[in-house]
Order: sequence, then C-alpha cells, then structure tokens
Amino acid sequence: MLITKQTTMGEMLEYDMGIAYVLMQAGMHCVGCPSSIGESLEEACVVHGLDSDEVMGMINEYLASRPEQK
Repeated sequence: MLITKQTTMGEMLEYDMGIAYVLMQAGMHCVGCPSSIGESLEEACVVHGLDSDEVMGMINEYLASRPEQK
C-alpha cells in the first residue's frame, strides 16, 4: 500500500497497526479516536500542530524497517 498525506488514518491503521505507535511518538495520542479514522494524515497533523512531511517521513522509515520489507 502506498501511504500519502491524503491516506486516511483508518486506512493506515488497517494496513499496519504499527503505524499507531509511530503516530503516538509524533504526538498524535488520539489515534484510536473514532473521529480521527476518517481524517487524512495531513488533516490530523494540522489538528495536532505537527509537520505532515516530518510525520510522513517517520511512517516511511517505520515501513521500510519492517522485516518483510528487507
């Protein structure tokens, strides 16, 4: 799955629940909130005052480090 800043939180978490940890480390502590599921990554970053490019980089780093991706 290609994850972009337009990917919804729900889509990301359905693809890989490990992304929740990355988001929480970035400061997005309401990852499981029902209202966040339909938000895009970019929208969620705006709400939390986070840089979406930085968070996207953290997600990509996590996805690249998964054992099945090596």
